[in-house]
Amino acid sequence: MGGLGNIVFYADDPRALARFWAAVFGYEPAEWDAPLESQLLDAGLTPEDLEKRALVEDPAGVGPRLFFHHADRPKQSRNRMHLDISATPGRRPSPTELHAEKDRLVALGAEVVRLVDQQWGPWPEYYFQMRDPEGNEFCLQ
Repeated sequence: MGGLGNIVFYADDPRALARFWAAVFGYEPAEWDAPLESQLLDAGLTPEDLEKRALVEDPAGVGPRLFFHHADRPKQSRNRMHLDISATPGRRPSPTELHAEKDRLVALGAEVVRLVDQQWGPWPEYYFQMRDPEGNEFCLQ
């Protein structure tokens, strides 16, 4: 049985996008500090290679690692996969809590696409469809 390794984002500016997602989740952006930087450079990577990658990790070591890789072209269409972000992990947020978290993410650089307020069969749906600073879609629920 496999396990989740990284969630990978292609980005125009990997380091900036890593800072955004680190702030969303309260993660720490990793730096290519010594001795890791020396090991990477000794293995043949260049300083430019390191600028084209970024990494953020859960300081508690529980959540998934997010890895950011430089894209070879701008994003052109809708994601085939997206993240659902919980405004209040473990429970459904109140509308006030959801709107407060939406405002926090917008202040970090996210964009609101739309508010979804509908029924899906017997279940109510109330969430924001959003985009990160590079246009990757995600939902805040």
